[in-house]
Amino acid sequence: MKDLESWLKERRITEVECLVSDITGIARGKITPVSKFMAEKGMRLPESVLLQTVTGDYVEDDLYYSLLDPADIDMVCKPDISAVYPVPWALEPTAQVIHDCYDKMGNPIELSCRNQLKRVLALYAERGWKPVVAPEMEFYLTKRCEDPDLPLQPPIGRSGRQETGRQSFSIDAANEFDPLFEDMYDWCEAQGLDIDTLIHEEGTAQMEINFRHGDPLMLADQIFLFKRTLREAALKHDVAATFMAKPITNEPGSAMHIHQSVLDATTGRSIFANDDGSMSQLFLHHIGGLQRFIPEALPLMAPNVNSFRRFLPDTSAPVNVEWGEENRTCGLRVPDSTPQNRRIENRLPGADANAYLAIAASLLCGYLGMEQGLNPSAPVQGRAFERRNMRLPFTLEQALERMEHCAELERYMGHRFVTGYVAVKRVENENFKQVISAWEREFLLLSV
Repeated sequence: MKDLESWLKERRITEVECLVSDITGIARGKITPVSKFMAEKGMRLPESVLLQTVTGDYVEDDLYYSLLDPADIDMVCKPDISAVYPVPWALEPTAQVIHDCYDKMGNPIELSCRNQLKRVLALYAERGWKPVVAPEMEFYLTKRCEDPDLPLQPPIGRSGRQETGRQSFSIDAANEFDPLFEDMYDWCEAQGLDIDTLIHEEGTAQMEINFRHGDPLMLADQIFLFKRTLREAALKHDVAATFMAKPITNEPGSAMHIHQSVLDATTGRSIFANDDGSMSQLFLHHIGGLQRFIPEALPLMAPNVNSFRRFLPDTSAPVNVEWGEENRTCGLRVPDSTPQNRRIENRLPGADANAYLAIAASLLCGYLGMEQGLNPSAPVQGRAFERRNMRLPFTLEQALERMEHCAELERYMGHRFVTGYVAVKRVENENFKQVISAWEREFLLLSV
């Protein structure tokens, strides 16, 4: 902890936000004076925070106590000294430190999302492989709205007007929010978040931030923090930023595209390319694994009821696990690149997904393909939207059913995690069903 102590002293940090990610991706933890943080070198939290729903509820008691200690004990959360960042929007000098979760015996807790990604990376390390990812995060800027029954509206930009129509790749439309994005870039730079390109996406006031390729755990940490950073920058400018998969009717959904490749850990060469530059068998098996197991792991990439609105017909999101070169209608796209940089872009995860779990699931599916020697289908030429033989589950209920009965996911992610995750999402789905929608009031109130 000496280096961390020096880092905190150099920046005159007075408070530390001790963070863990729950299943949703919400930052849970404690805010503590720096002196107490250094004295305790971690924190304790109830295990139950890892089974909390987005509404703050928990799974039913019988299942709850089968997955957690009946005494509702604390877990031990230890700081990762490689995941220490300033909080540039804080009024006092503050640091945020991402923690890992352990039981009292020092074993990693299976329900921890960050631990799940570490488990998958360990599988690659055992084979001498080093995965590399490059996420792309889409999001919407909207007017702030206090009434959740009201549709979201585009925010007012520098011109004093709301954006109208589709403005894909428009520089001027993106510049409407320059003050907000200047703060976002400054705060990301202060934290060392490795963001790259800003793009205006297809939707009204929809944007995309690309991250530079790198280590999956580091980038999952950065996405976890980036969501906090962007929301804070938006609030400073009286705007809201949302990573909902489908926040606005008749507008495109927001994705978290994951570019993934695998290097030989010793030589640094891509295992996705043969010596002559052609696609290797391991690359094809990796795609085969994604095709075979994404339908079972889909709730980790599309975790909410709203996630599946992004997959509705006539949307811009692919609803399949087809693959093709330079083909954005496929769920799995192979971008044009040099052999060393050959990668697969998984276009299925939503922006609402927990980055730790989406990246872990995507890499695990590819790993299983390489381990089992799974061959992919033939690559698609032309449009893949209308293809029906490799469609995904249509609802969260269907997806959870498939995940619950996937032996491979249980084997590699653990029974407690799969059971707990499915249970949390079912509680959220039941809560959703209890809410009467505006559509029901509009069309059924006086008609049936």
